[in-house]
Amino acid sequence: KVTLGFVELALGLKFLSVADQVYHWRILDREIYLAIWIVLFSLLGLYYLGVYRFKHDDPREHISIGRLMLAIITFSFVVYLLPGMWGAPLKALSGYLPPQQTLDFDLQRIVRDEIQLSSLNNSTNASKDDLATLCEKPKYEEILPPLPHGLKGYHDLDQALRCSKKLLKPVFVDFTGHGCVNCREMEARVWSHPEVLKRLKENFIICALYVDDKTPLPENEWVKSTYDGKWKKTIGKKFADLQVTRYNINAQPYYVILDTAGNDLVQPKAYDLNVDNFVRFLDNAKNEFDKRVKK
Repeated sequence: KVTLGFVELALGLKFLSVADQVYHWRILDREIYLAIWIVLFSLLGLYYLGVYRFKHDDPREHISIGRLMLAIITFSFVVYLLPGMWGAPLKALSGYLPPQQTLDFDLQRIVRDEIQLSSLNNSTNASKDDLATLCEKPKYEEILPPLPHGLKGYHDLDQALRCSKKLLKPVFVDFTGHGCVNCREMEARVWSHPEVLKRLKENFIICALYVDDKTPLPENEWVKSTYDGKWKKTIGKKFADLQVTRYNINAQPYYVILDTAGNDLVQPKAYDLNVDNFVRFLDNAKNEFDKRVKK
């Protein structure tokens, strides 16, 4: 019962974390979430070792082999969590933790930003790829989290399409959500792969559309759904309606690649942890885009 109690407390944070992200409270950023987990599981490990006991527990003079093994497993898990406080991706838990982008002190991001800054300072002309997502200032960038792995992009499809026309690159649309476990897992296990990351950076305009965000839209941006006839008044409802209306699906993640006119280049793709399949998906879309541009 005690073990289940600690586990329930830890997993219960996931639900609070989703609400925290959706409403942008910024209470449970990644390091706060991890700190609570580290404390909870450390206390559980100490309980197994008999350092303290609860009212209903009988006194123990010796620790059984079973309790010792559970303590070893628990403290090993705590040791695994610790590097996450400084930016380790913790891929095995990617779907259950707040996004990496919410971590205030991310050593990997700091090093990456320093390298990029140094590269820009040493170059007089930025390449076309470096400017791929700088066509205009992204909407909602103060509200929605940045893209993972240092990628640059938009949170608005109209902006992404305008940039696509200017730079002649296809638009990679990511229907995602703050509370989407599979989305975080895809970003941690598939997007992070060098072959995938290279293609996303060089060949596409990235557009992440959050379908569960509760931020109200100004009245002039409200959208009346052709699916249910209701007005969509938040960022999330607007993009959720777009996905349902156009693709008749409301599951995330859902990846769509569009040409400059907003037409699908290939069959959309859902959750799939096979890196080769995802690389093939990106390459097929890029090849189809190149064919259309040449016509």
